[in-house]
Amino acid sequence: MESKEAIAALLALGQRTRLDAYRLLLEQGPDGLRVTEISKRLGVNISTMSRHLGHLERTGLLHSWRLEREVIYAVDDNGIQQLMNFLTENCCRANPATCKWADHPSEK
Repeated sequence: MESKEAIAALLALGQRTRLDAYRLLLEQGPDGLRVTEISKRLGVNISTMSRHLGHLERTGLLHSWRLEREVIYAVDDNGIQQLMNFLTENCCRANPATCKWADHPSEK
């Protein structure tokens, strides 16, 4: 992940409704939730929620699929892993043995 993509993902999560939706989807795991259910749980109308979820999907944090007439969203494991790797890439470089968050294979 490049800085540009990381900034886009972090900016997307910087909006309250999107952050709440993302956290809700993290709780749900790989099965995800229908847009209607996410809207209901967060008290946001469906069209607004769809727009927010689409924004998160464009940043690579979510993925979606259709089930009949509904769209289901779930956390994109690869997207969040790339973001976390980017954020922790230089973590504890001065003392890799003490690092709890990053994997520095070149130093093992």
